[in-house]
Amino acid sequence: MSKEYYCTKEELNQNNVVYSINFNAKQPYIKILAYQNCVVICTSKELQAKVKEILQHKNRDEIFEFPFIYGQTIHYIPDDKDINDNILVGYTYDSFFDKDIFQLKGLVGFENSLVFDDRGFTSTRAICTARYHNNIIGVAGATVSSVNEVWEIGIDVVKEHRNKGVGTYLVKKLTKELLKQNIVPYYSASVTNIASQMVANRCYYIPFWVDTFGTVLDGSSVYNDIVEKLKLI
Repeated sequence: MSKEYYCTKEELNQNNVVYSINFNAKQPYIKILAYQNCVVICTSKELQAKVKEILQHKNRDEIFEFPFIYGQTIHYIPDDKDINDNILVGYTYDSFFDKDIFQLKGLVGFENSLVFDDRGFTSTRAICTARYHNNIIGVAGATVSSVNEVWEIGIDVVKEHRNKGVGTYLVKKLTKELLKQNIVPYYSASVTNIASQMVANRCYYIPFWVDTFGTVLDGSSVYNDIVEKLKLI
């Protein structure tokens, strides 16, 4: 997390607002994190002074409500409880890791958990699938995050099989598989996606941090008029 937000672990544990710079950002950029009692405001170099001037003396809620950022995601990690994954009758299940995943090349419709690019490559490193009448109807997939310390789990279930516990079961199953290998998984849900948050809760995941989308102020954002009025760029 500290690597992604260009700050130190010591700064993350402060009761403070931390301003950091993403020196790899090639365009005006801002992303905000709330972790425990710390808020990190990470910007491209040219934005830092102006953003700091605007957000100084603002509290956490005011910072997250400011108009030049958009989209908020809650990130969860497993609790210390034993994860009970009693099998759901009527479905069959498989697990795939690393190269074995390429057996499913060409599978589509599971954008949150397993996607192959035009070259047939996928960044997903571990998956659990659910089949109904030999058709894959649910996939939980894990991808190594940009931080390279934890793996992010995504879940997809086809519409006809939702609200039956399939998504919850697959996330639990994949979580247990990863923990057995000493891999720390995390799960993410938009603050507006209540159904996804409920899956996290049923899988004994607890909220750990919240962040915004990485807003690139390149002219494509719906908030560019506001940005110009604030004279950010």
